[in-house]
Amino acid sequence: MNIKEELFALQDSSYGDFQANLIPNIPRERIIGVRVPEARKLAKRLAREAEASQFLKDLPHEYYDENMLHGLLLSEMKNYDACIAAVEAFLPFVDNWAVCDIMSPKIFRKHKTALLEKIKEWSASEKTYTCRFGIEMLMTYFLDDDFKPEYLEIPVSVHSEEYYVQMMIAWFFASSLAKQWDTTIKYIEDQRLDPWTHNKTIQKARESQRITPEQKEYLKSLKR
Repeated sequence: MNIKEELFALQDSSYGDFQANLIPNIPRERIIGVRVPEARKLAKRLAREAEASQFLKDLPHEYYDENMLHGLLLSEMKNYDACIAAVEAFLPFVDNWAVCDIMSPKIFRKHKTALLEKIKEWSASEKTYTCRFGIEMLMTYFLDDDFKPEYLEIPVSVHSEEYYVQMMIAWFFASSLAKQWDTTIKYIEDQRLDPWTHNKTIQKARESQRITPEQKEYLKSLKR
């Protein structure tokens, strides 16, 4: 079987219907209906096979599930430079939040300095999902031990009307409040975000179990 046939062999039509509701901008006929755990298993197996490298070059894909598999295959790559090249080749074809968010290359963890420069570049993109991916990678890899206060300026400098970019910025700042409260709260106090993203950040932070009750009450007082 080729890769497309393997995906159809894993088809679950009811799951496809469910996915179509979550990603309304993707036509139902473009969704096969492969559950993510099954796609992950397939990606792990294919990553060891030559067929995968050809699949990564065959862009654009016809189906949403092929794009999901593509993102999962990128996450399995072991060579940083090859991974960056493959990610940048794929980003222009990413057309929904689910495919964007499934990409999380493990190799990035070992190349933080080089990755940060790429994050700045992606975050400045006018393409919705390239920008979202950049902010997500900053959230994933730079809010813990490698955190620096100036990194918060990267998402703050993004001015986008796109819902899926604004939501990622809110998610980023809610996570940053949970992990780096003292630095991040100043951005909320000083109203550095647009009103919608500001309030969405507060909402998401107040839903988090990592934020204390006292912090949640204080955040509530900062709503605009």
